[in-house]
Amino acid sequence: MNGINSTRRVAVAVISEIGLRIPWVAFPERLRYTHGMDLFDSSSVRNRIQSLRQQIDQANRLYYVEAAPVLSDREYDAIYRELVELEEKHPEFATADSPTRKVGADVLEAFSQADHRVPMQSLDNTYAENEVTAFYARLERFVPGGDFTTTVEPKVDGVAISLLYENGVLTRAATRGNGVTGDDVTANVRTIRTIPHRLSGDFPAVVEVRGEVVLPKARFAEINLERDEAGLPAFANPRNAAAGSLKQLDSRMVASRGLDAVFYAIGAWEGSQAPESQQALLDWIAGVGLPVTGWHRVVADAAEAIDGIRALGAIRHDFPFETDGAVLKVNSTALQRELGSTAKAPRWAIAYKYEPEQAETKLHAITIQVGRTGVLTPVAELEPVVVSGSRVSRATLHNEEEIQRKDIRIGDVVVIEKAGEVIPAVVSVKSERRTGGETIFQMPTHCPSCGGAVVREDGQVAVRCVNPSCGAQLRRRIEHFASRGAMEIEGLGEAMVDQIITAGLVSDIAGIYDITIEQLVALERTGEKSANNLLAGITASKSRPLWRLIFGLGILHVGASSARKLADRFRSMDAMAAATVDDFKSVDDIGDVVAQSLHDWFRLPTVIELLARLRARNVDLGQHDEAGADTADRRFANTTWVLTGALTMSRDAASEQIRRFGGNVSSSVSKKTTYLLAGSDAGSKLTKATELGVKILTEQDFHAMTSAPPAEQL
Repeated sequence: MNGINSTRRVAVAVISEIGLRIPWVAFPERLRYTHGMDLFDSSSVRNRIQSLRQQIDQANRLYYVEAAPVLSDREYDAIYRELVELEEKHPEFATADSPTRKVGADVLEAFSQADHRVPMQSLDNTYAENEVTAFYARLERFVPGGDFTTTVEPKVDGVAISLLYENGVLTRAATRGNGVTGDDVTANVRTIRTIPHRLSGDFPAVVEVRGEVVLPKARFAEINLERDEAGLPAFANPRNAAAGSLKQLDSRMVASRGLDAVFYAIGAWEGSQAPESQQALLDWIAGVGLPVTGWHRVVADAAEAIDGIRALGAIRHDFPFETDGAVLKVNSTALQRELGSTAKAPRWAIAYKYEPEQAETKLHAITIQVGRTGVLTPVAELEPVVVSGSRVSRATLHNEEEIQRKDIRIGDVVVIEKAGEVIPAVVSVKSERRTGGETIFQMPTHCPSCGGAVVREDGQVAVRCVNPSCGAQLRRRIEHFASRGAMEIEGLGEAMVDQIITAGLVSDIAGIYDITIEQLVALERTGEKSANNLLAGITASKSRPLWRLIFGLGILHVGASSARKLADRFRSMDAMAAATVDDFKSVDDIGDVVAQSLHDWFRLPTVIELLARLRARNVDLGQHDEAGADTADRRFANTTWVLTGALTMSRDAASEQIRRFGGNVSSSVSKKTTYLLAGSDAGSKLTKATELGVKILTEQDFHAMTSAPPAEQL
C-alpha cells in the first residue's frame, strides 16, 4: 500500500504541475482516476467500486426509508459521481444492481407497493455555472440552430411523490421508491389539505402528477420546538421531517404535521392532448387545483438561464418551503421525448444546486436552557457570524447524544447553517484546527436553574428537571402563554417575565392575573404608562378564544392547529377535562400519543388547581361561546385567503379575524383563492393572483370588510 500512496503522491504532483483538475473528494480516503490515468490495479478498482456502492445504498436507505440522512447532498453527489466515473472507465465491473442503474431506495415493508405507470426518474446535478453552459452545448448538438427554449424553476427540497388521478379523482399516491415501484401512501397524502381529492377544470381520463411533499419552514420550526420540549430528537431539516411524516403508519399523526405539496411534472397521461410545453404544463397543474411554486422563467440560452438561476437564488428564501437549487428543463414536450433519457435521468433537464449557506465560527461555551416541560437543552454560544442574511450568536445542540455524535467540544471552530433556513444549527466541527485546549462537554447532573435533580427517562435522549417549582420552567411557560401565537399579552415579553419572576410576583400562570399596578411600577425601568398597558393586555387576554388558551397552556404535543380542533370539538376546558382517551382520538389529527397526553395532563393535581385558579380570576375557559356575536357572523364563509407583503397589522391578527368570520387562510395562491390581502413589497404571490384573476385587497379594503356590519360587507 505504501507503493500505491507513493505513486498517488507523484501523480498528484505531476497533474497539479500541468494544471489539470483532480476530481477528488477527501483525497486520502478516495482512490481517484484522473484524465484517463489508471493509478491502481484492477483489484483496487473493483474494491473501490464495491465500497462506493455500499456507501450509496446505505445513504439511500437512511434517506428514503429511515428519514435519517447522514450525508449532505454535496457529499452524496461526490460519491455518486466517482462511482459513475469508475464504472464508465471500467465497464467490466458494471452490474445491473448498481445504484447508478436505479433511482431511490427499496420500498418499506409496512406499506403496500404501487407501480408507477411511467417510471419516476431523478435529475443529474451540477454545482457549477460552466456545467450549465455545457448542458446547453449538449442540447444544441441535438437541435440544429439551437432553436429551443428552456424553463428555470425552483428545485423544491422535499419528498418525491406521484399522484394518480382517474377521471379527476385521486385514486393513489406513491413515493418514488426505486423509480418503478414505490410505497402506497394514499391515506397519508389525503391528509394534506392543499392536495385536492378531485381535480377541477379540464383533465384527462388518467394522469400521474409528480411533485414534492414538503414541510413548510415555519411549521418545521414549530415541530422542532415541540420535539425539543418533549425530549425527542429534532429533525435535521424540513425534508427529513417531511419524509418521516409521510412514512407514519397513523394518518392522524401525518395530518398533525401540517405537510404541504408542490407539483411540476407528469408521468402517464391518457385520454386527451397533453400540454405541449413545460410552461403550459405548469399552467395546467395550477388550473386543476394543485399547488405549484408560483415562479418560473422561460429562457432562450445558457446566459439567460444563468441569469435566471441567479435571480431565483436571490429570492429563494422567500418561498414558504425549502429550495436548494434551480431546475432547467427543455420547454417543448415534443423535444423532451426526442431527447429521451438515460437509465436514471432525462437528457433534457438538469438541476443546478446552490451552495449551502454556511459559516465558520468559534464555539466559546455550551450553556443549558431549561424548557417549559423541564427539558435541558444545550445551546452553543458562538462568536457572532452572519448566515443566510442574519447575525447568529447562538445555535441549538439539541441534546447530549447529538454533541457526542458530532464530537463537538468547547473551543472548537464549528460550521453552522440554518436548518430549514430557520434554526441555526452546528453541522460539523473543524477538528483539524484543534489546538488541544478544547474541552469535552458534560451534561449537568442538577438543573442549572433550581438546582433540583435531573433524570433521563428510559428510551429518551432528553434530560429533564423534575422540580415542578423550577423558575426556568415557569419563565418558559409564561413566555409561551403570553406569546403572540397564544394569549397575546402585549408587554409580557422575556425581559418582563424575568422581572416578575425574580421579584416573586408569580408562582404559576394564573398568578399573572393577580399582578397590581403598584407591584409593576416598583420594578426597575417600568413606568406607570407601560405598567398600565401591560395590565390592559393581561385583562384583554381573559376573553381570548378557547383555542388560544389550550395552546397557551403548553400541553405536551398540542400545537396551535390541534388546539383549534380541540376547541371546535369540546367547546370548553371542563368538557376536555371530562373526556376519555377515545373522545380525544375522535378529533381529527389527534392520534394515540396526543390523546393519551391530553388525558393524563387534565388529571394532574397541579393542572386541576391551575384551571380552578384561572376560573376564579375570570379567565374564559369556554363556559360561554368563545367568539360571541362573531359566531353567527359568517361573512367570510367559503372563502380562502392568502396574505402577502408587509402589513401594518400582524399576519396572525389578520388571519385570526378571517377565521373568526368563517374564512380559511392558505399559504399559497391557486384558482381556489378568493382574496389576496396584499401589503407593500408583495412579490410572486401578487403576480400569480393577478394572472389567475384573484381579487386583490389592500389593508384598507380588509379593515372595511371586517369593521362593517354584515349586511354592508363588500
